[in-house]
Amino acid sequence: MKRHRLVEIRSYKLQPGTGVKFHALVSEQSLPLMRAASMDVIAYGQSLHDADEYFLIRSYESLEQMRESQDVFYASPAWRQGPREAIVALIDSDLNATLWLTMEAINAIRESRRREVA
Repeated sequence: MKRHRLVEIRSYKLQPGTGVKFHALVSEQSLPLMRAASMDVIAYGQSLHDADEYFLIRSYESLEQMRESQDVFYASPAWRQGPREAIVALIDSDLNATLWLTMEAINAIRESRRREVA
């Protein structure tokens, strides 16, 4: 078993007052599409310090697999004709970062989110 995975951290600054709506769109519409596309979503949600800041953390086998997976997903009719327009309209700006993490670190992030949500 591979000990490391490429982790992508996306952070979004949302339009003022739209954090709750954005979270509903992600959790109810976008997340099911990502999971159906076999994307490994580690954690997502509103930032603890600002409800209008949001994060999405996913993991991949490699940079190439990340690019291919996202190219297919973001070009798909399910995304383009689904929640894309509503989600993009709420984003003021976004940043992406990638890094290699151990499976232990990835699982710790998953577990911390489960405790936070519970």
